[in-house]
Amino acid sequence: MPQDRDHLISTFLDNREALKAYLVRHFGSTTIADDLTQETWLRVASRKIGERIGNPRAYIFRIARNLGMDIRRREALGIEVQADPVVVEMIPDCKCDPARKTESSRELQQVMQVIAELPPRCREVFILCRIDGLDHQQVAERLGISKSTVVSQMVKAMQRIEKAMS
Repeated sequence: MPQDRDHLISTFLDNREALKAYLVRHFGSTTIADDLTQETWLRVASRKIGERIGNPRAYIFRIARNLGMDIRRREALGIEVQADPVVVEMIPDCKCDPARKTESSRELQQVMQVIAELPPRCREVFILCRIDGLDHQQVAERLGISKSTVVSQMVKAMQRIEKAMS
């Protein structure tokens, strides 16, 4: 039986870089891949002697993938890590700063005024893209115009807003 555990550890060490590459491709982050590789190592190294594993490489990759999926589930559920209360107190609350609130309100009014003054087609394209969240192709189809027209109208709108805000 100890041979099985030794074989599992040996398989992990032989496949460590391939495992890391797989995790980077699957989860899109070298940091996450490093963490998952380390956690997989801990699981493999601390595995109690038990039943024989038919395909140690697949077993190792499955452990790593399951650990990654657990992370994704926690993220999707919005599970957060608790921060030290002292650190939390040091973070400024933007909502409480009257000057910041006034400045943000003024900027919003200024942007809304610029949007209202845009030519009708330009304003319509801007609102569909930025407010309604449609992509350029969807806006083009909805308005019966070309995608390049949508792009040029967005450029025009953004230039006017940028000019007004500077």
